[in-house]
Amino acid sequence: MTAPPVVEFARVTRSYPGPPPVRALHEADLMVNPGEYVSVTGPSGSGKSTFLNLVGLLDRPDGGVYRLDGIDTAALADADRTALRGRRIGFVFQSFHLLRHRSVLENVKLALIYTSVNRRARTALALETLDRVGLTHRVYARAGHLSGGEAQRVAIARALVNRPSLLLCDEPTGNLDSANAAAVLALIGELNASGLTVLMVTHDQQVAGRAHRSVLIKDGFLR
Repeated sequence: MTAPPVVEFARVTRSYPGPPPVRALHEADLMVNPGEYVSVTGPSGSGKSTFLNLVGLLDRPDGGVYRLDGIDTAALADADRTALRGRRIGFVFQSFHLLRHRSVLENVKLALIYTSVNRRARTALALETLDRVGLTHRVYARAGHLSGGEAQRVAIARALVNRPSLLLCDEPTGNLDSANAAAVLALIGELNASGLTVLMVTHDQQVAGRAHRSVLIKDGFLR
């Protein structure tokens, strides 16, 4: 049986009240299949943040249908949407959002705190995931003592530890120098090559060029 698309938008819209009201996303159609690496580009104010919030189940559309792994998200109560987001989506942001005074290991384990995974298994899963991103040697370092590249790798590990079906990236190299940015993009490429579906929102054409395909959002229209 063929797996459903990881992300399926069918005429999805989002507006914000005025005056005057603003249509931030116009009847968007998008399909991201398992194992794809797709970038979404566009200038500032084009609707990228609205799109990201909808995909990440941080906001609800006004119209249309959004299915995540074949699940119609509009039919879900808020608690079920939160649970689905935690299980199926791993977020990587431009700002790392780490707890600076906690260790690398603790930061990754925190992503498991609201799951059914017991405490001992949390540690094992976090260690396994940190090894996957090449940070075994920094497990007990405080997050505030990391380089930018290391901090983003921790953030990626935190996004991966729940074994999501979608890695959703928002300008993941925006706060990195060129060498660390290249290393992080190489890691994301390796994760995709292993089968993880990646959706990256960026304004950087070089970053977008790493994806298998790219779509443009401009003035709220997804093309």
